[in-house]
Amino acid sequence: MGLKTFAVMQAAAWTARSIGKWKRNAPQDQTNIMLKLLDKAKDTAFGKDHHFAEIKTYEAFKKNIPIRDYEALRPYLDRVVVGGADVLWPGKPKYLAKTSGTTSGVKYIPITKDSMPSHISSARNAMLGYIHQKGNADIFKGKMIFLSGSPELELKSGIPTGRLSGIVNHEVPSWVRTNQLPSYETNCIEAWEAKLDKIVEETIHQDMTLISGIPPWVQMYYERILAISGKKTILDVFPNYSLFMYGGVNFEPYRANLEALVGQKMDSIETFPASEGFIAFQDDLHDSGLLLNTKSDIFFEFVPVDQIGRDTPDRLSLREVELGKDYAIIINNNAGLWGYNIGDCVRFVNLDPYKLVVSGRVKHYISAFGEHVIGKEVEEAMLSAIANSHYSIVEFTVAPQVNPFDKGLPFHEWFVEFSKVPDDLEGLARKINEAMCKQNIYYNDLIQGGILQPLKIRVMEHDAFRHFMQSEGKLGGQNKVPRLSNDRKIADALQRYIIKGTSVD
Repeated sequence: MGLKTFAVMQAAAWTARSIGKWKRNAPQDQTNIMLKLLDKAKDTAFGKDHHFAEIKTYEAFKKNIPIRDYEALRPYLDRVVVGGADVLWPGKPKYLAKTSGTTSGVKYIPITKDSMPSHISSARNAMLGYIHQKGNADIFKGKMIFLSGSPELELKSGIPTGRLSGIVNHEVPSWVRTNQLPSYETNCIEAWEAKLDKIVEETIHQDMTLISGIPPWVQMYYERILAISGKKTILDVFPNYSLFMYGGVNFEPYRANLEALVGQKMDSIETFPASEGFIAFQDDLHDSGLLLNTKSDIFFEFVPVDQIGRDTPDRLSLREVELGKDYAIIINNNAGLWGYNIGDCVRFVNLDPYKLVVSGRVKHYISAFGEHVIGKEVEEAMLSAIANSHYSIVEFTVAPQVNPFDKGLPFHEWFVEFSKVPDDLEGLARKINEAMCKQNIYYNDLIQGGILQPLKIRVMEHDAFRHFMQSEGKLGGQNKVPRLSNDRKIADALQRYIIKGTSVD
């Protein structure tokens, strides 16, 4: 065993012990973090405005600090963006993470000297936890690829600003950087197709052991590698490839296609990073639940998703959450975000330790008729319907059709790109509809009551979603197709990619 491998194994063992300790102490750790954050920020403008020095309990915390989204917190954030100090957190941010908002336009999320280590250590913990569980550090004998945004940063009021994945590139520890691909110059390429070609050129003859990125764009990488190499599987190109790390979207709808391209089932680790903080990561290969990052200087709150938008929704601490319920996740952190609704919904699958799955986006839902269908419901319905079948899906999205052309009853319209189009589309649509009715009682009532007709499938051309994303200027990087939406913007744009004569009508 080499010196580096030995050091990694020792670090993995230490990390596993640390995680085990904070699994047991999560509720108390969260209380301590709340008080620590309040004390550190009590002399900031926000801390003075919200009486931080007087807050000693969670009840007082809720009374003094309202839930806000970006727009509501904007008066403070705008002061930070123009270079103000001691506004939300002591001093100025180290970085500003630039994100695209559907209602706020471009958003700038502060990342401070205090909060940056959590982004790095959480990803490290996920990787070292895997190494400890497997009992070897062979992934460090080869190269690792991280598909990310450009690391080129612009200055905004003297603060380096860019995409989170690009910012993280500047903070990668030296013990990982020596194995990291692609090169800095390649990562700086903005045009996704050109960048992908260069990534393939740099990696095709390397000993790749770990690949990380969001599933739809990793699939593009796999396909390009196979097309250029002439090999049948990714393992023919990279025989020592052993770990796929991903985040941002549910892996399950993509699993069959990706594993077919690889040539076998792969070890995979899911992470839940966000510009606002690293929320959770998978700590067990055999458990798909993500361990909530309760020791990362983020104080978490949870609001029942059906109460988001109310003036006084129920706000729950970690001690109060329940299994199987969907919550909007609210964070308070050492970057100066307070009562901040990040827009993601989660569902707890274990309370000892606290593990969750991502169930969707607060703003990504269908409720044209009061059904409030969420992303996890459509994904689980699709997966159950295609289970044990000989075909798989490449991508899909769902939208309501309120005014059908034939003047019939409205319905949910499913736009699906298949790796191979099923022979019995009507049967598949029926299975999906039955699964939706079992999961969502409101949807079931609308179907049974004759308010909605059963869903309809639109079969999409090969690469339809890639062409759509390219037309929107969102091809590659961390961009992904919304799983569902409550309007027709995406649905109308996809009409030109429907294969005529193959859809369920």
